[in-house]
Amino acid sequence: MQEPQRRIRALYGESTITVYQAYPPEIGVPAARDGRFPPAWKRDRMTWIKPSFLWMMYRCGWGEKAGQETVLAVEVTRDGFEWALRHACLSGYVHAVHGDRATWQRRLKRAPARVQWDPERDLRLRALPYRSLQLGLTGEAARRYADEWTVAVRDVTPLARAIRAHVNDGDLDAAAGLLPPERPYPAPPAAEFGCPCPGRAG
Repeated sequence: MQEPQRRIRALYGESTITVYQAYPPEIGVPAARDGRFPPAWKRDRMTWIKPSFLWMMYRCGWGEKAGQETVLAVEVTRDGFEWALRHACLSGYVHAVHGDRATWQRRLKRAPARVQWDPERDLRLRALPYRSLQLGLTGEAARRYADEWTVAVRDVTPLARAIRAHVNDGDLDAAAGLLPPERPYPAPPAAEFGCPCPGRAG
């Protein structure tokens, strides 16, 4: 079945969803150890979370880019994640969604979350013809993410390295077998996302 142009793909369960971030060790190591972000993590800055593991690998270079050496899997509540989606604005102006640029700019200024659609990646980190979500959190959303929504934090840097080793060896089947089992996420419908996301059942 053909993939839609925009879709949230994620590892999730009944009450939580896993998103990915990458940090320098002084933030990532204590976050994974304690299951929450340390004081050095700035709650007054925008933070971007990625439900797509491979998009995170593209962004952090498999955990080898400077300042992104520790790759974290952050398990957050679905209620919190969906609150962010409901209060989000697209990071770029789209006439069909916003009507005029001034309206978009006003929404963007007020919104505690930003939706951005970036090309999904394959195991060789090449762009695919469809996009996955990157969600920016700021202000109230960033504080809630750190202090209320986060359920668990895991260091998945060894997993990233293991997958990359298989890719470098040309064993894509072995690499694929280690990937987190992501599937389409039933996000709440909102034209503001810039896509016809299916509504959540139940």
